[in-house]
Amino acid sequence: MQESSKIILGIDPGTIIMGYGIISCHRQKVELLEMHALKLPAKKSNYERLNLIHQKVTELIKTYRPTEFAIEAPFFGKNVQSMLKLGRAQGVAIAAAMHHNLPITEYSPKKVKLAVTGNGNADKEQVWKMLQQTMNIKELPKYFDATDALAVAVCHHYQILSPIPAAGNFKGWDDFIKKNPERVK
Repeated sequence: MQESSKIILGIDPGTIIMGYGIISCHRQKVELLEMHALKLPAKKSNYERLNLIHQKVTELIKTYRPTEFAIEAPFFGKNVQSMLKLGRAQGVAIAAAMHHNLPITEYSPKKVKLAVTGNGNADKEQVWKMLQQTMNIKELPKYFDATDALAVAVCHHYQILSPIPAAGNFKGWDDFIKKNPERVK
C-alpha cells in the first residue's frame, strides 16, 4: 500500500504533439495538477522538436518535482519511419527523467486503457469519459494526447496501489501453491 504522497508525471510521446498529465496521489486520493499537450512546430527539424520535448519534460520536472515518471510505449503497426520518430521522442522524454533520477515505468496503450476503463480496446473518447468521471474534470482539453498522458499517470497510480507480482516469481502452479498455501481453498 502506498504510504506517502506521490506526484506522477505521465507522458504520451509524439513528435508533433506530446501529451502530459501530472497528478498528486495520497493513498487512493488522486488530484489533477496539470493536463496539457505540447504542440510541436511542423516546420522545425526533427532534432529541434526533440530538443523542445526535452526542454518541456525538464521544465515539468523542475516545476512539479514528480516522484514517478510513466510513459506510454509506442504501439506497433505504424510504418517503420513513424516508429523510429516516435521512439526517439520517447527516448528524449525518458532521458530527461533519467537526468533527474526519476524511476521510469513504461506502459503499453492496451494496459493503460485496461487500467482506466476496464477495456484494453477502449477508444480515446471512452478513456476521456472515464477520467472525467473518476477525477471530476469539467472541460475536454484541445488534444486527446493530453488525456492519454493523464491516463498513463492514472494507470501508474493504480499499479502502485495494487502491484501484481511478475509471472517470473513462480516456477509454475506447484511453486505458487507452495509459496501461497493460504490462497488454496
